[in-house]
Amino acid sequence: MAGVIIVLAFFLAHQLLLPCASSAIDRNQFPPDFLFGTSTSAYQIEGGYLEGNKGLSNWDIFTHTQGKVEDGTNGDTADDHYHHYMEDIELMHSMGVNSYRFSIAWARILPKGRFGHVNPDGVALYNALIDALLQRGIEPFVTISHFDIPYELEERYGGWLSPKIRRDFGYLADVCFRMFGDRVKFWITFNEPNMFTKLGYIYGRFPPGHCSRPFGNCTFGNSSTEPYIAGHNIILSHANVVNIYKKKYQGKQGGRIGITVQSRWYEPFRNTPTDILGVERALSFGAPWFLDPIILGHYPSAMRKILGPNLPEFTLKQKKILQTSKLDFIGLNHYSTNYLKDSISSSSPCELDQYDGDAQISTSAERDGILIGERVNMYCCNVNVFEEKFQVGNWPTALMVERPGCSSSRFG
Repeated sequence: MAGVIIVLAFFLAHQLLLPCASSAIDRNQFPPDFLFGTSTSAYQIEGGYLEGNKGLSNWDIFTHTQGKVEDGTNGDTADDHYHHYMEDIELMHSMGVNSYRFSIAWARILPKGRFGHVNPDGVALYNALIDALLQRGIEPFVTISHFDIPYELEERYGGWLSPKIRRDFGYLADVCFRMFGDRVKFWITFNEPNMFTKLGYIYGRFPPGHCSRPFGNCTFGNSSTEPYIAGHNIILSHANVVNIYKKKYQGKQGGRIGITVQSRWYEPFRNTPTDILGVERALSFGAPWFLDPIILGHYPSAMRKILGPNLPEFTLKQKKILQTSKLDFIGLNHYSTNYLKDSISSSSPCELDQYDGDAQISTSAERDGILIGERVNMYCCNVNVFEEKFQVGNWPTALMVERPGCSSSRFG
């Protein structure tokens, strides 16, 4: 595998490729081992939020709290994948995809975390899903954590703000490896932790809904410290789980394990030293926030310069754990590219970016009235230059790419 890149094109949720696919693209243009796929997360697709002895998750509580979701909707039913996963698999098979990335609903496997029992109904659901995928020639890629945790852990000790969650996440992963690892050959510890921590602990738009000024006005939270505490615990949880898999399961199961991060791209609004440095700083606050510690053992220097003591330090013992928990692949989800203005050196007040504002930047999708790239059919996305800019270097050998999809589903 040395020097080989496996590219997996994942499209969002339960969407189909065919209605928006270009007639100029043909599968024969890609290597034989190129994997086309679809991707979902448990809360966004499953539904059945109280069925099969599932426990309540942080998202269940958050979306049922008045005022947290603008239109009052929730994931109680979602796409009803819980009841219709066989139909969804048939849709995927009809599209010709050969991989499917889905996540485990933590509270469906462990309703109360390690403080309760392993739920056999939850295990049975994912066993049936995995078996049905393989019967249709679809490779399962399993995300262990995609933003949701049992609400029990939030109540007991504050969720990702407590180092206690590292033990809970290790227990969940061990159960998953033991129950599903004989058939699952690709594991992802976390999906987009750099996005989840910002939206949950800087802006308060995801559970637990924590924030503070100038980023928001929540009842609880400290936007200057909490996202980096949560991120620190996620990084160490990832390292612990990679070690568990490598030591206990990889040799006999033959799978691989990695992490997926969200990676925006920026171009300087003007070709000035301040905007160019602003781009470098903003990128450091994105994927490298998590990948640098996992691969290099320390946070990006640009983050340390801005955040100072608000960015936690790794102990010598923790650095050793990071050094011995080498992942097998990196997943990159790229949705959008924007122009960037540096806010630190600006002589006038700037509206901070609604996602990477902690890097002290403002962004725009256009410059001099011209969009940076084609605007796709999603609220967040302007797609242009990312792939041409990214260099794999000496990073691990498999690269996953998730890009916006478009089309219909079984809902019409």
